[in-house]
Amino acid sequence: MKPIEWLRDKLRILDQTRLPQETVFVELSDYQQVVAAIKELKVRGAPAIGVAAGYGIALGAGQIKAEGTEAFRQQLDGILRDFADARPTAVNLFRTIERMKKTAAAAHGIQDIKQALVSEALRIHAEEEAATERLSQIGAGLIKDGYTILTHCNTGPLATAGYGTALGIIMAAAKQGKKTQVIATETRPLLQGARLTTWELMQENIPVTLITDSMAGHFMKSGKVDCVIVGADRIAANGDTANKIGTYMLAVLARENKVPFYVAAPTSTIDLSLASGDQIPIEQRSPGEVTTIGGVSLAPAGVKAANPAFDVTPHKYITAIVTEKGIIEKPFVDNLKRLA
Repeated sequence: MKPIEWLRDKLRILDQTRLPQETVFVELSDYQQVVAAIKELKVRGAPAIGVAAGYGIALGAGQIKAEGTEAFRQQLDGILRDFADARPTAVNLFRTIERMKKTAAAAHGIQDIKQALVSEALRIHAEEEAATERLSQIGAGLIKDGYTILTHCNTGPLATAGYGTALGIIMAAAKQGKKTQVIATETRPLLQGARLTTWELMQENIPVTLITDSMAGHFMKSGKVDCVIVGADRIAANGDTANKIGTYMLAVLARENKVPFYVAAPTSTIDLSLASGDQIPIEQRSPGEVTTIGGVSLAPAGVKAANPAFDVTPHKYITAIVTEKGIIEKPFVDNLKRLA
């Protein structure tokens, strides 16, 4: 199954908001539809957002009708701005935008620019596929036969348009013949763990138990968790990591209970321009995602609700960061710079 696929003049995506009840593929023929799909979480996960944005920019460029190159570039700048406004936290989105901008600047003539952008989008996708497969193979070395692994949110092929990050490691370990158990948090408020992670693991016949987010401490304290593995949307130069809201809580619980806490992410997620996690922008989403589930209201009408989509885990709580170039250990400041 390919959650994101380029079809020459349109983009085909698996609508993740319909899972697990329905497996629905949607063909997007306009770049604004791709922007909307990213905002609405039909495409989600930092690497997958970057891949989708690349194709969306190429799609938009292909539909520009301009008299000359300068007018074409002005319209392309507008498309790039629209994608930059889609979601603020995942650095892969902005890395893709920058790459597409440089690609367009290096090409000459409208047709050459359009073709170069398609080629660059395909290259970004191929790089993410290769990187996530490689990091999954490397990370599988951390998993011992018989391990029970706790994971948060969704980090498989759906989130990466490739092999996966945290889930990729778990899947790679299973392919090596290691018998593992997975504990998946539901991941409120949008239930990516309940809806997507359990679905992906069941597709791979990997045993998984779903828990509510507030049960994680109980299972760690009971000695039923051998390690925690999560993904990342942005990693600062000092190793501070932004990931789905609730990750910081898990990291603190893991430290308290002496459980290794691993972050799995391709190097495209590392942002050396930010000294620490304090500088990572945190997306604030609609309060309605907290007060309702599936359109059903859970709270009194008019109640205030906060909905930060991500939190930042300080590097002191992270045991190691797994990338396609190797496993990064402390001191993160030196080792991230050297590797990335």
